[in-house]
Amino acid sequence: MKHEWRKKEKKIYLSENQPELVEIPEFKFLTIEGEGSPQNKIFAEYIGVLYSVSYAIKMNLKKEEKQPSGYCDYTVYPLEGIWDITEEAKKTFKGTINKNDLIFKLMIRQPSFVTDDYFLEMLEQTKKRKPHSFLEQVTFEKITDGKCVQMMHIGSYDDEPQSFKVMEDFAEKENFSRISKDHREIYLTDFRKVAPEKLKTVLRFKVEPK
Repeated sequence: MKHEWRKKEKKIYLSENQPELVEIPEFKFLTIEGEGSPQNKIFAEYIGVLYSVSYAIKMNLKKEEKQPSGYCDYTVYPLEGIWDITEEAKKTFKGTINKNDLIFKLMIRQPSFVTDDYFLEMLEQTKKRKPHSFLEQVTFEKITDGKCVQMMHIGSYDDEPQSFKVMEDFAEKENFSRISKDHREIYLTDFRKVAPEKLKTVLRFKVEPK
């Protein structure tokens, strides 16, 4: 049976539009890092190479005569990103972010049965079939978010600070503190095809008990 994250992992990916505490375990991801405004044309190329490798992994696993233990067909996971600003920008930060000062780690989660060796094999295959210089920057890693506050944000990315304020107030009431100002975004809609007011983005930041 095909694993569809929208149906099987609602707690992680289909949060309500109100804050909640969640515990996020270790997952495997394809990742790539960069900096600058997501409005720059080059930003789409970071996304493109992640999807190229992700689909190479998915489609080739289906064809393998001997599939890995635990294998099942699956829907490719959504794009995610961890966002922060440069250390230099933090020195002069006064509440308004210049998008050119952003730094990011984009990622796409991979099923647990994908191995390091298989990732490397598919990365090399992608370099031959869809060559791009950014493929040299794609890595395969395990990431654990742990205890977090998350919330579904509906609307423009520029309006996210309003949701973060609601999330921070919730954390305070629950006796938790936000660990840092970096945060994770999970993109459930495609900004190229969906009007800004209808965008759906899961926002998440790590917390610790006070």
